[in-house]
This record gives sequence, C-alpha cells and structure tokens, in this order.
Amino acid sequence: MISNLQDLIGGRPHWNTLLVWYLRAMALLLIGGGIIHWARIIGFVPWRDVWFWDMPLAWQTATVFFGVLDMVAAIGLWLTVSWGTVMWIFRAFCQIVMHTAFWEIFGRRPYEISFYFLTIGIFALLYYLSVRESRAHKPAT
Repeated sequence: MISNLQDLIGGRPHWNTLLVWYLRAMALLLIGGGIIHWARIIGFVPWRDVWFWDMPLAWQTATVFFGVLDMVAAIGLWLTVSWGTVMWIFRAFCQIVMHTAFWEIFGRRPYEISFYFLTIGIFALLYYLSVRESRAHKPAT
C-alpha cells in the first residue's frame, strides 16, 4: 500500500519508460490528425464547410503539408527515433507560425498554440528527467 509520496514515486516506471509512452501518445494524436487531413484531401469530409478543391491555395498547401508531415512524424515518434521528435517539434512550430505570423490567412488559434507549447514543455521535462535518471544509474569511470 502506498502510504506516502516517496512510495508513490518509488513505484513509478522509469522516466525513460514514461517518455516512450508520452511519445507514443503524441504519435497516436498525429496519426489521427493525419487521417483527418487525408480525409479532407480525398474529399471525404470538408473543413469549415469548404471542400478541399474549393479551398484557397494556402489552405490546400497547408492541408497536404500537414497530412504528410503528421504521418511521418507519427512514425518517428512511435519508433522513438530522434528524427521523429525533430519532425514533431518542427510541425508544432509550423502550426504556431501559421496561426501567429499568418493569422490573416489561417486564423488565430490561441488554445492550439498553447497546446503545442504545453506538449513540447512536457516532452522537454520528461527528456530531462530521463537523461538525469540514466546518468544517475551509470557507473562512474
């Protein structure tokens, strides 16, 4: 039975395991986003009541760009390879730029931007804790 905070922390999985779970959860979100983008591209669902072929060129370009990037980043995150994390962070910053610098075209989305910063911050924290834990268990040479 857990009687104090120390027992709870001692019983948790290693930080590296939590980082892998987190990256795979992000991969599942990206797969979902990629499927939605591709559903728009092939004409299965509209975006804001506008079909892909009726969208402005900037929206079409962004839809295809994120449709491909979401799937590539999701594969990399699921495999927990470094390029997957780079692609995911690149994707998040592209979305942030779209909705800040080019808000006249793509609209403002403060909640989405906050979500990206939050998810990247959680990743950075888990990565830091994972590296710190692995260094603590490494024998001194």
